[in-house]
Amino acid sequence: MHDTLNHGVFLDLDTLHPQDLDLAALRATLPRWELHEHSEPADGARRLQAADVAIANKFVIDAALLARAPQLKLICVAATGTNNVDLAAATERGITVCNVTGYATASVVEHVFALILALQRRLTEQQHAAHSQWAHQRDFCVLDYPTTELHGKTLGIVGYGELGRAVAAVGSAFGMQVLIAQRPGGDDREGRAPLDDVLRRADVLSLHCPLTHTTRGLIGARELTLMKPTALLINTARGGIVDEAPLMHALQHNRIGGAGVDVLIEEPPRHGNPLLLHKLPNLIVTPHIAWASREARQRLVDEVTANIRAYLDGTPRNRVV
Repeated sequence: MHDTLNHGVFLDLDTLHPQDLDLAALRATLPRWELHEHSEPADGARRLQAADVAIANKFVIDAALLARAPQLKLICVAATGTNNVDLAAATERGITVCNVTGYATASVVEHVFALILALQRRLTEQQHAAHSQWAHQRDFCVLDYPTTELHGKTLGIVGYGELGRAVAAVGSAFGMQVLIAQRPGGDDREGRAPLDDVLRRADVLSLHCPLTHTTRGLIGARELTLMKPTALLINTARGGIVDEAPLMHALQHNRIGGAGVDVLIEEPPRHGNPLLLHKLPNLIVTPHIAWASREARQRLVDEVTANIRAYLDGTPRNRVV
């Protein structure tokens, strides 16, 4: 039992949009909490100097900062990825690092299919037709924007972890045939097809792999030329997996059917982005919110709370180091 933990600091609470969340259980874990909406890099040392526990979503906790946080014993990453924490330096200092997994699965899967269905059923164009054309039609419906069904189509999945499997299950429920790509840079596995084969065969390609040196730029100009001219590309994983300029070119020239994108290489896109230059009927861009349903954000807070309680009980959970 760790009975010396008194002071906790949440460095970037606003990344969770806490206005509609219940933080009471989190506050009850320690006698003292500092909940900062946002922290600049220069704030880190001062705010963590007397902290026993640090929570961070995207705030970077590097070796230099850890050296100036002598009391820190536990870092809770309010996310799955831990690339914002220097794990080697934490290990050297005996600091436990825990993360959270699986909290946003339902939210991401629903967003994936919201993008797929909006593109497949051409909802933006259909809504426009309802307002601009329907009243002037001779017949009862407007058929200027024909649609096709997902049933019987092929769903290609790149990245077959928890999210990939969950998307595959919903695709199967729609009557889709699921095709799983071999892991980029990994060993061949039974039941998986080479990526080029998946690109050629998929009617919908959904990305769920992490951003690594083997997946950066995984979908570029060459890969887009392999896809069907009617195929949809869905990216709710990481922006760097897709080369954005060739994707915009492919969409503008109808080389693929459409794209639904929730992530960009630079977030926020302060320096502009090819995918935001033009509004295209076959492109939907959302601002990295697939993960962020209220329920998912509350689960994230609850899981961080459980990680702190487990550490206090002497049985750390979701431990990374």
